[in-house]
Amino acid sequence: MKKFLINAKIWRYPGLGGWHFVYVGDKKSKKLRDLPRAKKTGFNSIKVRCKLGKTTWDTSLFPSKQGPYLLAVKASVRNKEGVGDGDLVKIDCRLIQAPLNPIT
Repeated sequence: MKKFLINAKIWRYPGLGGWHFVYVGDKKSKKLRDLPRAKKTGFNSIKVRCKLGKTTWDTSLFPSKQGPYLLAVKASVRNKEGVGDGDLVKIDCRLIQAPLNPIT
């Protein structure tokens, strides 16, 4: 799995800062979790390059307490693409940090 698509609704974290996220699906999250990696990263994050509409940005996926990975959608990206809380989006993602043995 070098690249994958996220189809999900944007949701706002109910705390300070106004962070907005999408969940990566359960099946994709399991595949991501099972990827062998050269080294552990902070918070078990996975570096990715994402594209929403015409906007591309580098970020990280973070595991959640609920199980699936989370992807933060930056305010600059939401503003450029005219999306917000509750909107269904399609985000193309590509692994930046290549796994040791890619799973296809």
